[in-house]
Amino acid sequence: MDDLDLPDPSLKNIIDQTTLQWVFVGGKGGVGKTTTSCCLGVQLAKSRTKVLLVSTDPAHNLSDAFCQKIGREPTPIHGFDNLCAMEIDASQEAESEIEATDD
Repeated sequence: MDDLDLPDPSLKNIIDQTTLQWVFVGGKGGVGKTTTSCCLGVQLAKSRTKVLLVSTDPAHNLSDAFCQKIGREPTPIHGFDNLCAMEIDASQEAESEIEATDD
């Protein structure tokens, strides 16, 4: 694929993608994953009917970023009627799934 065929790497391009259903934000510690994902979630909530922000980071910084308690279930974000967030323990969830398949 030629670079000319690639979409513009911009926030506007992500927001404008009407068929986009999943966005993953990753990277090393301290690079701004939480800040980026929260900002992206807020921007997407302006143009989508529903947005769910899921953090698998053991530090659970979404609660700090939105200044509210966020748990393991989708939690509505104050000031939005279409933005929810949840903080899950990926290791615990994976272990639970493995145990369930062993039964």
